[in-house]
Amino acid sequence: MSVSIDIALEADGWNRILGAELIVHRAAAAALASAGATEGEVSILLADDAKIRELNRRFRGKDQPTNVLSFPAETSANGVRFFGDIALALETLLREAETEGKRADGHLSHLVIHGVLHLLGYDHESERDAEKMESLETRLVKALGFPDPYASRAEETA
Repeated sequence: MSVSIDIALEADGWNRILGAELIVHRAAAAALASAGATEGEVSILLADDAKIRELNRRFRGKDQPTNVLSFPAETSANGVRFFGDIALALETLLREAETEGKRADGHLSHLVIHGVLHLLGYDHESERDAEKMESLETRLVKALGFPDPYASRAEETA
C-alpha cells in the first residue's frame, strides 16, 4: 500500500503553470514523506477563486478567496487512512506569486506543502508552532528545487 494523492482539476487556466498536476503530486508526496506517511489518501482540488471563496464562506465564515484551504479528516475506511482535502485557488496563487516576485510553480509547491502539513496536524497559531511549520516548509520547498518561500519576508524584517 502507498499514499494515494488524488488531484481534481476543476478550473480552467491551471495549464498556465507548466506541469501543475505533477508539481502538486511531488509537493504533496514530499510533505507526506516528511511525516513518515506510507499509507493513506489525500484529495487536492485545483479550483478558481470563485470556488475557493464559496468554500471559505461556507466552512470558515470568510466571504473571500484565499490561496489554500485544508480540511483535515483523520478517518479510515477499509484500513486506509484519509488525511483530508486541500483546495487551491489559481488566481490568488498567480497574483501572490507575481506580487511577491516568486515563480508560480514554486509558490504552488509551497502552498501544497503548507496545506498537507495542516492535514498532518501542523499549525501556525503560536509563534513557536509557526517557526516549526515554516522551517519544515522551507526545507521541503528547497528540496524540490525552489527558493526559500519566506526569504523575502526575512529580508524585510532584517
